[in-house]
Amino acid sequence: MRWTQSFIRTLRDAPREAEAISHKLMLRAGLARRLSAGLYTYLPLGLRVIRKVEDIVRQEMNKKGAQELLMPILQPKEIWEQSGRWDDKELGMLKLKNREEREFVLGPTHEEIITDLVSREVRSYKELPLNLYQIQTKFRDEMRPRFGMIRAREFIMKDAYSFHVDESSARKGYQDMSEAYSNIFRRCGLKTQVVEADPGAMGGSKSEEFIALADTGEDIIVFCAQCSYAANLESAQRGAEALGKSTEKMKSVKELKTPNIKTIEQLKDFLREKPEKMIKTLIYLADEKIIAALISGHRELSEVKLRKNLKCENLEMADEKLIEEVTGGPLGFSGPVGLKKVKIIADVGVTKIVNGITGANKRDKHIRNVNMGRDYNPDEVADISIVREGDRCPKCSGKLAVRRGIEVGHIFNLGRRYSQRLGAKFLNEKGQERLAIMGCYGIGITRTVAAIIEQNHDENAILWPMSVSPYQVHIILLNVNSRETVKVADNLYNQLTGEGVEALLDDRDERAGVKFKDADLIGVPLRLTISPKRVSEKKVEIKCHRDGKEFLVAIEQAREKVKELIHENG
Repeated sequence: MRWTQSFIRTLRDAPREAEAISHKLMLRAGLARRLSAGLYTYLPLGLRVIRKVEDIVRQEMNKKGAQELLMPILQPKEIWEQSGRWDDKELGMLKLKNREEREFVLGPTHEEIITDLVSREVRSYKELPLNLYQIQTKFRDEMRPRFGMIRAREFIMKDAYSFHVDESSARKGYQDMSEAYSNIFRRCGLKTQVVEADPGAMGGSKSEEFIALADTGEDIIVFCAQCSYAANLESAQRGAEALGKSTEKMKSVKELKTPNIKTIEQLKDFLREKPEKMIKTLIYLADEKIIAALISGHRELSEVKLRKNLKCENLEMADEKLIEEVTGGPLGFSGPVGLKKVKIIADVGVTKIVNGITGANKRDKHIRNVNMGRDYNPDEVADISIVREGDRCPKCSGKLAVRRGIEVGHIFNLGRRYSQRLGAKFLNEKGQERLAIMGCYGIGITRTVAAIIEQNHDENAILWPMSVSPYQVHIILLNVNSRETVKVADNLYNQLTGEGVEALLDDRDERAGVKFKDADLIGVPLRLTISPKRVSEKKVEIKCHRDGKEFLVAIEQAREKVKELIHENG
């Protein structure tokens, strides 16, 4: 492509709304333009990168026997009601009505549609296993779109769905997709960490995320440097703490006046006590049943762990009115002492607290010297708090580290949840009707592009891996008024493109500084500079953008040298 014939629009500075480095560089390098919050137009350079990521995805999916199809974006309400997810708030569904007042949703995901299709088309076990995938635009009504393509309202996604006759086949299908995903991200130039995750709105028994480590990532992961353990923050477990025996003797319960002291931070300052001495009591509704969750003051509750422990579908914090009805006191003053007809679940860390401080279930009152076993008895003790940096690994004696990252892929073992609700059945070898076991596997294509930039950039430029770069070589023509220089540039450009090399020729009548700055910004891996001075020496300059290596080669050797470097960096 010749620059003078292209639609490339670079920016000197990033727009104010750009936060993440990937967002800034995508806008500055002319990959995309913002239409509205969370909505972007992908310009030719950006689309070239997207298509390359899609091609890698297709190749690796096809290697595992998956087949591509395309499903409707517009989906009827009825099928979502059948699956029980029409009112699911976690998916952020964009709903609308047509002229006949019939309700639809713009697809945030396609479990319902694919399961309905298979339920009508597959009859025999001989037709399974089956893995079908698509690459398509998805829609989520994000409350706060941010970081450009990392959290958008409209985005491109690859979603795949597999159907199996038994658990053994489902496990193999899951493993196949895990291997495919590892290959995809490696080929895209991404370093990813596979972590245990919560299935969330998708459901199912097993789930793993592929996280690209990045400082601007919205996801937080926990991993152990001494073993293979890794999980997302809310699902991460911690190893048993060395409890030991406290030498502190239990003291008598004492009620304290704490006017308008509702938070742990306020209580810490008011009483001059460490948060580790305090017990937070949180009131929840779990499938309409009231429960109290206890955690120590220096930790945060994991609703994911709590929901798993309770085996409930819906979990939400009680409102102020219900809290007062249940505890007798207002929000901010709840405690386990005297709670009746409420299931109490205590975090394992609470068992270590001797002479703790907690709410008195009365306005402006707390209690000091509260002890488990004497003053209250939980119905259950479990790990329900969020892991902290330095906690013990649940698999070894190592310490856990906490890092930020971007979720680029997610795989699920869905079990029979959707096949049961939408009737995806088959006849086994004995002629008996059975429900298919399903798997679900997603990759955020546009998010992957952003993650690649997050991991491959310097202060002012993208450093594209060769596999996904919009072009393989960027030819810079200096002095378009020099006939001999133009001739050499045209010949090399035609030779390279004729042999299948993806080349961008900057043939603009611009200053050298402008051309070099744009070349740095766009980040094509190889730069071929053709100047009057070097042409007079019958040579050209080649530079590797990532490591800065430079080569001065004869004009007649330039084509082969470029191809050699493409192969080395591919």
